[in-house]
Amino acid sequence: MWQKSKIAVILILLCVRASWAQELNCQVQVIAPTLQSNPANQEIIEGLQEQVTEFLNYTKWTNDVYRQEERIECSILIRLDDKQGSDEFKGSIQISASRPVFNSNYKTPILNWLDNSFDFRYQRNAPFLFTPDRHQSNITSVLAFYVYMILGYDYDTFSLEGGSPHFIKAQLIVSNAQSAAEPGWRASEGDRNRYWMVENALQTIYEPLRTCYYNYHRLGFDLLYDKKDEALQTILVAIEGLREIHKVRPNSFNVQVFFVTKVDELVNLFSEASPDIRARAYQVLREIDPTRISKYQVIQKGKK
Repeated sequence: MWQKSKIAVILILLCVRASWAQELNCQVQVIAPTLQSNPANQEIIEGLQEQVTEFLNYTKWTNDVYRQEERIECSILIRLDDKQGSDEFKGSIQISASRPVFNSNYKTPILNWLDNSFDFRYQRNAPFLFTPDRHQSNITSVLAFYVYMILGYDYDTFSLEGGSPHFIKAQLIVSNAQSAAEPGWRASEGDRNRYWMVENALQTIYEPLRTCYYNYHRLGFDLLYDKKDEALQTILVAIEGLREIHKVRPNSFNVQVFFVTKVDELVNLFSEASPDIRARAYQVLREIDPTRISKYQVIQKGKK
């Protein structure tokens, strides 16, 4: 009788858990080309991948209710390049995230960034400690920072500046990490790090970029199936709005993050458009993102 009751409780818990989910569906991979030949390091790599996966996918990051199918698709690639002592690692972290497009099977990328300043301590099976108001370990702070950036960008694509609460949480993580020994957190370390990624996101001067995220996705891509011509025009106008930032801060970090994420999508989208749309798209893209002009030339020629 006790055994049956126990089974019933387990089934109830499983049903409850299946009815709601955390925010992320994140695929995690850890690689270490120069370290993995050592069997001891291989165990650490496997343990790290498992713990990062659990930390990202089973932490409740917001108060919002997500259904299983609503989780944000993302991936994390951690590359370990150097190990000092038994638990100090230097490497990089690649963050990618996407969101579905209405009425299609296509998923549009919302963030794709490589952070080369990922130094941290890690001991296998040691618990991952994180609280939003305190810097406890660099690995959890970096991971949580990018979770909130993913959430911020995702929410911005569904409502105008809807990601602000999540960007503010990412900014708090940066503020708490100002005295951390590891790099990537401070304004003085360069203009393309975690500090500036979230600082810029919340600055007034970057409002055209946040408007672009909303118009591009919600009023553009989500309407491509039903109103293709109107949607293409909306997406193009959203891109043209970035000229406001380019005039004041050419080649700015956050605009570059946008184009790193979107370049292939933009080429595929506009290369099949009408000649006048192709011409306008090529003109604005070569103007505000000249480093990728060789890719944008496909738009100018059009697909045959």
